[in-house]
Formats: sequence, C-alpha cells, structure tokens
Amino acid sequence: MRKAGRFALLVPGGVALLAGLDAGLLLLGLPAPVTAERLPQVHGPLLVLGFVGTVIALERAVALRRPWGYAAPAALGAGGLALLAPAVPLLGGQLALVVGTALLVAVYRTLWRRQESRALALQVVGAVLALGAALMWAGGAPVATSLPWLAGFLVLTIAGERLELARVGSPGEASERAVLQLGVLLAAAVAATALWPAAGHALLGLALLALVAVLLVHDVARRLVRATGLPRYVAWCLLAGYGWLLVAGGVWLLAGAVTEGPAYDAVVHAVFLGFTLSMIMAHAPVILPAVLGRPFPYRAVLAVPVVLLHASLLLRVLGGDAFGASWALTTGGALNVAAVLGFVGLAVWSVATGRRAAPRGRRPVATDPGAAHPDVTPLAAVSASAAHPAPVLPAPADPASAHPAAGVPADPTEVTA
Repeated sequence: MRKAGRFALLVPGGVALLAGLDAGLLLLGLPAPVTAERLPQVHGPLLVLGFVGTVIALERAVALRRPWGYAAPAALGAGGLALLAPAVPLLGGQLALVVGTALLVAVYRTLWRRQESRALALQVVGAVLALGAALMWAGGAPVATSLPWLAGFLVLTIAGERLELARVGSPGEASERAVLQLGVLLAAAVAATALWPAAGHALLGLALLALVAVLLVHDVARRLVRATGLPRYVAWCLLAGYGWLLVAGGVWLLAGAVTEGPAYDAVVHAVFLGFTLSMIMAHAPVILPAVLGRPFPYRAVLAVPVVLLHASLLLRVLGGDAFGASWALTTGGALNVAAVLGFVGLAVWSVATGRRAAPRGRRPVATDPGAAHPDVTPLAAVSASAAHPAPVLPAPADPASAHPAAGVPADPTEVTA
C-alpha cells in the first residue's frame, strides 16, 4: 500500500485518540470541546481498540505486505468512527471492532506461519485477548469486565516486542521461556477474572508483577538511561512505563476485582496511560517512519510531554485516588490530556519538518529481519542512533545476538555500529 493509503488508515485512529481524550474530560466533569452523550460510554474501547489497536494492526499489516492485511486497521478504525457516530447503533461499532480484532488475529497467524518465535507467540495471545474483549463488550458485558482482556492485549503485545529486542542483552533460552510462560499465565489469569473475579484478579496482579520483573532484568533500556539523545529518551520512557505496570499489578494483587472507585481509576490509568502511552511515546520515532515513510527526527523537546504525562499521572493516582483529593484527580486528569496532546502536536511537527531535519548522507540501518522473507517489509529502519550516537556496549560473545530476530522493528535502545 502507498504511503498516502497508510496515512489514511491512521487518521481514524487519530480521531479515536482525540475523542477518547475528550471523553476523559467529560468523565472528570471538566469542560470538553465535544459533549456527545455516547462518548463517556465508549471511552475505554475507543482508546484501546480504536486508537492503539489501529496503530498496532497497521504496523503488522506493513510487516505482512499483503493487501488483505490492511483490512484489520481499516475495520478497527471504522469501528472507532462508528462508535462516535450518533446515527450508527452502538452495536454497529462494537461489531466492527470484533471484525477488526479477528482480522488482526488472522494477520498474526500468517506471520506465525512464516516464522515462529516466543516473542511472536506472546503477541498472538495478546491479539486473541483483544478479540475476547471485543466479543464480551459486543455481547453486553460492562467495559470494566473486559478491562483485564484489554490490558492483557496491550501488555503481551508490547512484551513480545521487548522480548525480541532483549536479545541484544543475550537473555538466554531459559529467560525467554520464562517470559513466554509468564505471558501464558497472565492470559490464563485474564480468563479467570471472568469466572472467579477475586482470585482471577489477584492471580493477574501476581503474573503481571512477575512478568515485568523478568522483562526489567533483560531489557537493554536499563543500560542506556545514562546514554544521550534518542537512546536515553527511549530508555527512560520504557522504564517509567514498566513502573506504572508494577503499580497496576500491585493494586490487582492486593485489592482483587476492582470495577469502580479510586482503585479502578488507578489501575486503568496506570496501564493505559502510564504504561501504554509511555511505550507509544518511546517507539513513535521508530514506528511512524516505518508506517508513513517519512522521517521522525528526535528532538530533546519530546521529553517535555513525557515528563508532564508521568508527573500528572502521579498527581492523579497518588493525590486523587490514594488520598482522595478531588482537585488532584481533576488537575492530574486535565494535565494527562495536555501531555498527550502536546506529544501529538510535536510528533506532527517533527514528521512534517522531518525531511529538512533528517541528516544527509545517512542511509537508515534496517535491523528488521523482515528482509529475511521476501514477503515481509521491515517495520522500521533507524538512523537516529547514527544521528545521536549512544555509548558503545561491549560486543556479545555471539555476534548473532546483536541483532533482533525476525519481525521486530529496529529500536533506538539497540546500539548498532
């Protein structure tokens, strides 16, 4: 698909993001640009499936490099737009999301047949959880009931990508097996939340804590927090995101099934803002050039909305949810929205001016082994590490371990020669 077509598929996801942020303001009782009656009702699925799901599906479709693969982001984007259209019944948008997540599973199935790996297995399980969440919501289950499924989708998808990139640090066969086993345990715990809510949520919290602990040990981000430029920016985003995932795991472990109130607010925003948005901010300079075919040069100002996001979320969760200060909840929530909008604005500006800012004479280093298969397009090619050099790490004993396995985008936390 041409670059213009990919951009067109990304637009509904952007609309879903803006509408989801608008709904967040309404839920906080704050003034919002749009006051549609349905917005607060669709807030969660709109952001998770309509926005993040569309982005993930588009990224996977680019890797698949088959026309039918783009039906997944198209259906998810259409579902998000349908949720916003008053003339379309709510069920219409819900069914579109079911179709989109089912197509995403089909995309992963084809990628799996090309090259199996533990990291891809985690992402396949995550996509199945997304389909389960869409089916439950379309079947009439409250959004709170499908929350663990939506969380599992994002956590396992991102964990799979980080597992591939962790090979730079040579985690070893046993560690990779441990990550996969914990991912499967997490998926089982998600399913258990629908049958035995108290025990299932506690098990989900435990599995989440264990999974994050193993990922933290082997993620190369820990080595690059004292680097410079893009590698340091990405490393801090990743580590902050992991921190919020520990908060969510702790709440589920200690509080069990939470479907409303301060604990629910803390879990929801720790997972979907603190973890997911931080990971998106970390990988945007890598993923957007691959999807849109335009450079996204790193600029130090990108750190401003990241710091604002985490500071405002801390105010919201600690001051508002933990200590019950209403001003902290609303102020933190408003600043959450400001942080995301600020990042979106900077991203649009960076991509729009990227051709002028991109260094000349540099050919992107494609570390995505999609080239290993003639039908797979590399997900990302990164030249930012050349433009913003990071400290050189000692070469691993096995040269093959210096490159991520097939199907994984290049990552600025990976140091390339």
